[in-house]
Amino acid sequence: MKIAILKKPYCIEIEDQKLRENLNPDEIRAKTIVSALKLGTDRGNFEGAEDVPGAPTYPRWVGDSNIAVVEEVGSNVKEFKVGDRVISQNPHQSEWIASQNTNICVVPEGVKNEDAVWSTLYTLSGFCFTKAGFIPGENVAVVGLGILGLGAVGLGPLFGAKNTIAIGNSEVRNEMAKKMGADHAVLSNSETLEEELDQITNGAGVDLVILTANPWDAYISSLRSVRPEGRISIVALSGRGEEDKAFNPFPMEHFYNKGISIIAVNGEFGYQYPNNDRFSWKNRCSSVLSFMRKKQLNPSILNTHRMSYEKIPEAYDLMTKRDKKMLGVIFDW
Repeated sequence: MKIAILKKPYCIEIEDQKLRENLNPDEIRAKTIVSALKLGTDRGNFEGAEDVPGAPTYPRWVGDSNIAVVEEVGSNVKEFKVGDRVISQNPHQSEWIASQNTNICVVPEGVKNEDAVWSTLYTLSGFCFTKAGFIPGENVAVVGLGILGLGAVGLGPLFGAKNTIAIGNSEVRNEMAKKMGADHAVLSNSETLEEELDQITNGAGVDLVILTANPWDAYISSLRSVRPEGRISIVALSGRGEEDKAFNPFPMEHFYNKGISIIAVNGEFGYQYPNNDRFSWKNRCSSVLSFMRKKQLNPSILNTHRMSYEKIPEAYDLMTKRDKKMLGVIFDW
């Protein structure tokens, strides 16, 4: 079995490791077809930024978007069968074994691998809406236009946002957002950001800002963008990889005076959905895949690089250059 291992910052290698032969009753064995590179989090780990909560330290596996075909199932497996094409959060590796109860979902017929491989990230993009109590008809802005942010942009119109507004730090990414369905796109460093958003929303303001970018400047842009009494849904690790900076993250004019709510996109839903799996990862991922099956969500239009798994180290080096034209990166196995 081949697997990409990050030995230390800026050092990733493809290793040969032995995969055990016997399955437990609830497990499946699958062979990888393609996996995808997540530019934000994977780049942070590659460059030596502090670990993502819950992630292992070096040396560690990398990647969490994996399309595979099921080759064997355990005696108690009911959800999957041999030949199923599945999306999972398994790493960049040629084959894997996992319990059927982990985050694995069958990919429907008619959904291309090049689209489906992004459904793990787009599931998280969707969670940014639901964790923040999104209501159809609200104005939504997305700050940070990587894969995760562009997923939120693509889902906004499908979820019923009145306006889906992309707020990026480059015209290149803003144009990508328009391809994904953004109604409007503005630059995050615009001196007239608030006025532009006010004009776009006819004075109603942005009800929900989804923040997917780590830099503090992106956080400040989110505070500027949201209307009074609005919400900011944060899936970013704010400040990750940046030098320590002495500043007030809750400036009175943008936080207290506006009476906004800041929501961490992590954990479970609140009290309104107790002991209910309707919003489990599998159900949310199935919903994203259904949009892809209906051709309403097509992330593959933003795939910019495709290469053999043997070039994973090369791709990781390339992403440190932060080229805004580099976005969807897929590895063939």
